[in-house]
Amino acid sequence: MRIRAIGAAVTGALALSAFAVPAAQADGSQGDIKITKVVVDGDNKVSVGTSAAKTIKVSVTATDNSGIAGAEEFALEGPSTGFLTTGKPTCTAASATTSTCTASVTVDPQTDYLSNASAGTWYVNAWIDANDDDYIWKEKAASFKFQRAAKLTANASPEPVKKGKTITVTGKLTRADWEAYPLPKYVNYAGQSVKLQFRKKSSSTYTTLKTIKSNASGNLSTTVTASVDGYFRYSFAGTTTTVAVNATGDLIDVQ
Repeated sequence: MRIRAIGAAVTGALALSAFAVPAAQADGSQGDIKITKVVVDGDNKVSVGTSAAKTIKVSVTATDNSGIAGAEEFALEGPSTGFLTTGKPTCTAASATTSTCTASVTVDPQTDYLSNASAGTWYVNAWIDANDDDYIWKEKAASFKFQRAAKLTANASPEPVKKGKTITVTGKLTRADWEAYPLPKYVNYAGQSVKLQFRKKSSSTYTTLKTIKSNASGNLSTTVTASVDGYFRYSFAGTTTTVAVNATGDLIDVQ
């Protein structure tokens, strides 16, 4: 188990083991200040794999008649003991009354102890100050997904194939296991519904042909009848804890 000394409130490191999460505080505010928008990592989805560090950007937009003075570090909380704090936000004015305050935190799956149980829905807690001493503290100002990365493959054979003959499409679905020893790795993701999709060589649009499930080893296999040249791929819609992923299309030459 990879554990390092973590001082989340100071360093912004991820505390996902047995460290205590700060006690919850009730929402509060003074004056007419409001939080109008919160965006995490561009699309409110964070995917963490097994090796590369992930920098998570948090942007909180607020408005007050006197303008925005600044913000405290944003706290991010998730399932289990999931907890993050960002660095000190930088606030950029969009107008005399409205600013967007932005900060980030970096998660490294190889040095931070990530618990698989912490994957799922997370929330942003934000404190924003106005120039006239108004303030707002908002727990769960917005939600986002903190998910395990996934990989998906597809291979169609034989190639080339005669029209009307059988094509077998195999593949494999895996996802990041943050708790694997001695280092995180991708492991089989069993029992998941995955779509087999096809697009003609002359098209840019995939059509779903059928839905199958990954077996105990994460493997996928099904058959179709060869008709025209095109690309086969598998597509996984994702779950609460695991990101959606599409396999790279595999071209079949039908003769």
